[in-house]
Amino acid sequence: MAETDKRDSALDDITTHIAKAAAIAERSASDIELVAISKTRSASEIRVLLERGHRVFGENRVQEAAAKWPELRADYPDVSLHLVGQLQSNKADDAVALFDVIHSLDRMSLVRALGKAMQKQDRDIPCFVQVNIGEESQKGGCAIAETGDLIAAARDAGIPICGLMCVPPSGVNAAPYFALLAKLAADHELSGLSMGMSGDFETAIKLGATHIRVGTALFGPRDATA
Repeated sequence: MAETDKRDSALDDITTHIAKAAAIAERSASDIELVAISKTRSASEIRVLLERGHRVFGENRVQEAAAKWPELRADYPDVSLHLVGQLQSNKADDAVALFDVIHSLDRMSLVRALGKAMQKQDRDIPCFVQVNIGEESQKGGCAIAETGDLIAAARDAGIPICGLMCVPPSGVNAAPYFALLAKLAADHELSGLSMGMSGDFETAIKLGATHIRVGTALFGPRDATA
């Protein structure tokens, strides 16, 4: 099967699974945003999905996104580009200029940097507060107990907060972590939940995900050297 056909089939398959999971949860599939994670993927790979009409993509790194997306957006200006990876405070200006949504707001220094960048560029970029839901020292995200303070500080800085994001520990059942994130969001009166990836997005949808971040299931295995 040609690579284009494989990606067409993968997009159809994921769309079907989204609809089934949403139906089980008595939700509308239209309320769930599929963020196609295109990190390390070439422009030609991305164009396959663009030509199919998909318009929501996620990147991990500002520099990589800046290298390939301006040209793609010239052809597809209605793309919504999401930053899903960790963001260094010194890249805040670049991130605000390039992205439409940021999923990784996780510390006070980044609140200050993003607030200043948005004010300077007169852009309001919706942000998810990333929570270190598994309390893993090697992962980004604010501590669960600090979530409320970070949300308040972001709002004070003029940053629109649209929800919470998490990456559960690998190799374990993700459901309890998704449920905890959903509870935290409800406690803080936030409706957005960025959770669920290729291996667990159906579970995330059943537990309230509004944005799922899917890469491998759409594009195939990633080059291990990338």
